[in-house]
Amino acid sequence: MSSITKVALAGATGNLGPAILEQLLAAGFHVKVLTRQSSSHKFPDAVEVAPVDYDSLDSLAAALEGQDAVVSTLASLALEKQQLLVEAASKAGVKRFIPSEFGSNTVHEKTSKLPSFGHKIAVQEALKREATKPDGMTYTIVVNGPFLDWGVRVGWLANLQAREINLWDGGDRVFSTTTLTSVGKAVAGVLQHPAETRNRAVYVQDAALSARDLARYAKKATGDSGSDSEQSWKEHRPSVDEIVNAGWAELKKENPNPNPDNFVMNFITASVFGEGYGSHFEKNDNELLGLKDMSDDEIVAVLKGLA
Repeated sequence: MSSITKVALAGATGNLGPAILEQLLAAGFHVKVLTRQSSSHKFPDAVEVAPVDYDSLDSLAAALEGQDAVVSTLASLALEKQQLLVEAASKAGVKRFIPSEFGSNTVHEKTSKLPSFGHKIAVQEALKREATKPDGMTYTIVVNGPFLDWGVRVGWLANLQAREINLWDGGDRVFSTTTLTSVGKAVAGVLQHPAETRNRAVYVQDAALSARDLARYAKKATGDSGSDSEQSWKEHRPSVDEIVNAGWAELKKENPNPNPDNFVMNFITASVFGEGYGSHFEKNDNELLGLKDMSDDEIVAVLKGLA
């Protein structure tokens, strides 16, 4: 595959988009940001901005003309828009598509069957079909586990302010996790190595740890690592099976509660902390993509910045 220099980024705001944008620019790519026509968001001068209608194939295809790659970071509530974005990218002759995955190991058989990932699996299937066409568009799926910094910032992986953490099923299962910045570096690395990352999932991590490990790092970061001060932390021990069963029970209702907190996060949590969901990447692509595992001190430093 010829080199990739021009990259269109869909979803440059939000939690992950800015980190990917920053790393694409740092790596020397020419970046075109796709924005909604009503958006007033400001971007660096080096960025080309293209207002689009995400419901219009023609609008999207026109904006993607001449682009070598598309990176989608569309948020969960907009994931259904990706199908049209894939079609538009193919129509425009884009070489590589990186879909809005960036999380759980959805290519794992057990994880792929969780209802929270239905839109992602549909896009994967669409990309696989595109890749079978003569000179068809290729794809790369970036699997990075939960965002370490974001997950702590919002109190999901650990709540530093409240001094609380969930030790799911005891907290001993190991999972891979990555910071937002490292995900951005991984995306840039994929586009710098198009042949090696063609039509497959790549796995990256800053660390592989358990919830118990995270609790230990969090206590150090907050200065609560002494035997007495550790008592200020609340360690809950919820059951993964219970939240999975509760999620399925909600979906089986005639009128499921539309609030995604009632089932979506149940399955996402299970995909990280549950047994057999492929959340620990025993083999990864860190070396290829220019990443390395964080040291204990580096993990604590990340958490200190969030405390």
